[in-house]
Amino acid sequence: MALFYQDFKLGVIGGGQLGRMLIQEAINYNLHVAVLDPDENAPCKHLAHSFTCGSLTDYDTVLAFGRQCQLVTIEIENVNTEALQQLVAAGITVYPQPEIIALIKNKVEQKTFYQQHDIPTAAFTVTANKEEVKQAARPLPFVNKLATAGYDGRGVQIIRTPKDLDKAFDAPGLVEELVDFSKEISVIVARNKFGEIRAFPTVELEFHPEHNLVEYLHTPAIIDPEIDNKAKLIAIDIVKKLDFIGLLAIEMFVTKDGRVLVNEIAPRTHNSGHHTIESCTTSQFNQHLRAILGLPLGNTALKTPATMVNLLGEEGYTGPARYEGLEEVLALKGVYVHLYGKAITKPYRKMGHITITGKRKKKLLAKAKFVKETLKVKA
Repeated sequence: MALFYQDFKLGVIGGGQLGRMLIQEAINYNLHVAVLDPDENAPCKHLAHSFTCGSLTDYDTVLAFGRQCQLVTIEIENVNTEALQQLVAAGITVYPQPEIIALIKNKVEQKTFYQQHDIPTAAFTVTANKEEVKQAARPLPFVNKLATAGYDGRGVQIIRTPKDLDKAFDAPGLVEELVDFSKEISVIVARNKFGEIRAFPTVELEFHPEHNLVEYLHTPAIIDPEIDNKAKLIAIDIVKKLDFIGLLAIEMFVTKDGRVLVNEIAPRTHNSGHHTIESCTTSQFNQHLRAILGLPLGNTALKTPATMVNLLGEEGYTGPARYEGLEEVLALKGVYVHLYGKAITKPYRKMGHITITGKRKKKLLAKAKFVKETLKVKA
């Protein structure tokens, strides 16, 4: 088993909080983890066994980094997939597979894949520029998305009125039906090279109304069992049709008439799975390692209901991060604080998350509200 080779090195492209939490799990497997990130003060820098500061999208940088490793994975989609494909050609294992990363990071190709493989999703029209967005035969309001470079709420906007059309993206993208949904949910599913598949319990998401970032997450999702089963079957269908190896997050809409529509997918550990560290038998980070290393997948059973709160930088503050209310939050039973090691805070930047566990939903929600109102990141 490669795990026990003294010279075995796992390369992680991207050094943010997802990589940081992946390293925390990798330590338990005695893995040597090398990280590539453009930020010389990336959250992974002081946890990784070796750290390279460099561009994730530069062909030569990614190729040189990957050549040092036996296995390469990602924590962000915006990477040079041509370099990853060259690594595969040179005999280095890359999971998820480069061609799948390339497909997923382009929203037009992602949506076209759903359409071609009978995966339920909102109706859409491909557009090349602002003029084509204006001419798209979609009733207002609708969603306008960039094909690439969108991340954490960027590259997505709602066009509500004819006046808003002037704000349309003047670049390749798509126009999508604005779904009249009752809930937004997420299913995280893992698959290893032997075809073993495990899905985590479905979670319910609450987004910030303006910045399109998850504010709260609740598990288990309060949805009809039939809807829950449908969502998991869709997630498993996607991972099979992609022939995907690794961890895949699938965000979905539940419509008011009971349909489940895929919104977007991410080929990596995901914000909607952070709660699994405390609430599930196996965390999403442990499961991702198991999947890419060809190990048996872990039990995904829910140990306890949980609510997660994203800790975002306060509006109006940019500079060295200062945390207010930490002591009050840590005094609560069943509250777990995860800070991401980011030295600089900015408005709505993800600075950490807090998972709250407990059996009674009412108490979970009350604690989540207290955490949200008490723990602040300022400068």
